[in-house]
Amino acid sequence: MFEAGVFQARRLQLVASLREGIVLLPGHVESPMNYADNIYPFRQDSTFLYYSGISRAELYLIIDVDQNQTTVFGKNPTIEDVIWTGGQPDLQELQERSGADHAKDIQELPTVVARAITQKRSVHFLPPYRAETARQLEVLLPEQSINQHSQALACAVIAQRSVKEPRELAEIEAALEITGKMYHDAMRFTEDGKFEREVAGLVEGIAIAGGGRLAYPCILTKHGQVLHNHHYHRRLQSGDLVVQDSGAATPSGYASDITRTYPVQGTFSSRQRDIYQAVLHALEDGISSIRPGRPFRDVHLTAARTLTDRLQQIGLMRGDLDDSVDSGAHALFFPHGLGHQMGLDVHDMENLGEDLVGYDGQIRRSNQFGLKSLRFGKAPDPGYVLTVEPGCYFIGPLIDQWRVEKRHQAFINYDRLEAWRNFGGVRIEDNIVVMPKGCRVLGPPIPKTIPDVEAVCSG
Repeated sequence: MFEAGVFQARRLQLVASLREGIVLLPGHVESPMNYADNIYPFRQDSTFLYYSGISRAELYLIIDVDQNQTTVFGKNPTIEDVIWTGGQPDLQELQERSGADHAKDIQELPTVVARAITQKRSVHFLPPYRAETARQLEVLLPEQSINQHSQALACAVIAQRSVKEPRELAEIEAALEITGKMYHDAMRFTEDGKFEREVAGLVEGIAIAGGGRLAYPCILTKHGQVLHNHHYHRRLQSGDLVVQDSGAATPSGYASDITRTYPVQGTFSSRQRDIYQAVLHALEDGISSIRPGRPFRDVHLTAARTLTDRLQQIGLMRGDLDDSVDSGAHALFFPHGLGHQMGLDVHDMENLGEDLVGYDGQIRRSNQFGLKSLRFGKAPDPGYVLTVEPGCYFIGPLIDQWRVEKRHQAFINYDRLEAWRNFGGVRIEDNIVVMPKGCRVLGPPIPKTIPDVEAVCSG
């Protein structure tokens, strides 16, 4: 992780954004799979990690806004801890790592919080997203609903964490280096007769071998029309398309998020080429249209327009291009948003409120099908890291529902579409950082054009 001065500077910036009171940041506890000693891999809360740099369970951070002082609360390791998990840093070492002013036993925490309440000072905390954290807050703040979290703190954290420092970009690029290997090896390994689970296992192993873990559960499926398909039980056959959506995370917690679609046995069919190229053009046009001050919602619609134009050329859509996109007819094929912020969280800070992170007073979330699933719609500033991930899917039940309801008949060629209903899906995704003029694609080149994908898949 970074040096202590980085976390001191981050906390100083946070304090400058708040008027008074204390900031109460709970770290995560270990979460059991099926009994107390059999736990899921530990992942620290990202906001706690951002302001402390400490990835250890059962810690709290209190930042005193008025005094500009930080205290780490926790427990020193016992001999039992050493026996079972090895040597662990004590509270003094954690204080030094984080650059905190004090370190205290966690038993003192309730007294400190109660004193602040008695003094009628604000206790700023963020909305809990784990049941354990919610219960801890209920105990510490018995007279306050956990729904009364601090909007001021959430807004300050979002503003600060949204703009990535150069060292954060370096971490994301390091994650993408590992992710690039995941994709190269998966494309070469995939062949007729293998199971999805074999490829998914290879991918996760590369992430762990790289020193971190997957940033989120891997999507690797030949049923790419299921947007978040985490099932790996199907056998791959020549002619199938594999949608792989996966990203490595670094040991410090920074994420990557890449999607590629590639053919089993290395060659796209004519139909697959048509849809793949349509999505690739949508990705390229979307990326080229990103710049500071331009709402990302407009970038989404740029990609949707490109995809619609290509689908019209194929014969699956028709009618006036602008009217088709304005009406949302393209969402039959592209029912999700173009992207989201990324950093310590793969969907960065969405636990603080998706609309709070992705929208503002100028750009409000749409109620239109498809567009309402756009997680990030506001205009980004330089330093924002975003995913760009257009897709085209043939979802049988959705096609049937829209056809029965006669939705967008002027723009969708349902008769022609019937022959495509078992196609599956295509998604292609890159990670970008917004620059003062335009944006930059992060990470090493990961095969994306049809010739490059086919070359890697063919070994």
